[in-house]
Amino acid sequence: MVAMSQRRWIADARASLLVGEDVRLGDIDPESTPGYDGNKREGRRDLFAGAEQLGDYQERLYAAAEGGGAEDAVLLVLQGMDTSGKGGIVRHVIGAVDPQGVDLAAFKAPTEEELAHDFLWRVERRVPGAGRIGVFDRSHYEDVLIGRVRRLAPEEEIERRYGAIREFEERLAAGGTRIVKVMLHISPEHQRERLQNRLERPDKHWKYHPSDVDERLLWDDYQRAYEVAIARTSTPAAPWFVVPADRRWYARLAVQALLLETLEDIDPQWPAADYDIEAEKARLAAT
Repeated sequence: MVAMSQRRWIADARASLLVGEDVRLGDIDPESTPGYDGNKREGRRDLFAGAEQLGDYQERLYAAAEGGGAEDAVLLVLQGMDTSGKGGIVRHVIGAVDPQGVDLAAFKAPTEEELAHDFLWRVERRVPGAGRIGVFDRSHYEDVLIGRVRRLAPEEEIERRYGAIREFEERLAAGGTRIVKVMLHISPEHQRERLQNRLERPDKHWKYHPSDVDERLLWDDYQRAYEVAIARTSTPAAPWFVVPADRRWYARLAVQALLLETLEDIDPQWPAADYDIEAEKARLAAT
């Protein structure tokens, strides 16, 4: 179902962005806007309208768990090459809802303690509880993406991790967590422009890392690693969505729409009062 606040969607975001085992990133135009026929101005207007609806759903989701015992939760997994816009989505999409109902985790290089455990150990500790929206800005997929491209683990270990990820996500879904996995698909040309922008602006220097250029040299290897990871781990319980990300406004709008459609499926309800409302009105009036 297309989110009610998203006026210019001509098809469901999930249906438009869903990919499967046969995904070929080279066949997806990073500048395209699948399912949406609006322009940048209309997209920003829809994003603003969707923010109010997303905030309402988030509050209902939280209330249903806190006051009604519902077990539903949402986990947004954001993956993409450097500069693909993960941080912008956290700020402009997730930033529109009450932060008390959001759990954000950004998985960097593992610490010594984390390396002493299985790769999913640190991830298990950050999954959202009932009533919450969790966001992974990078995730457990780094362990099969960088791990594969940089050969940080033997091939048989990478293959084992694909299976472990499927089992982990299926267990989360069985417990009531809706998983929205997004690969932000940016072109190498746009990444170059964004990296150049970071070098030219003193307020962006902190976001630039010399290793970004090293990773660019492995662009094709990373694209293939993403295709393999998606093919191995896209399941009915935790499908993958590829969001074209050259147009920042569209990527933000698309992720918002994916969340809205997911929350519409959950349809969280305000919990009923467990006290006599009229009696409490009378007691309050008497004070």
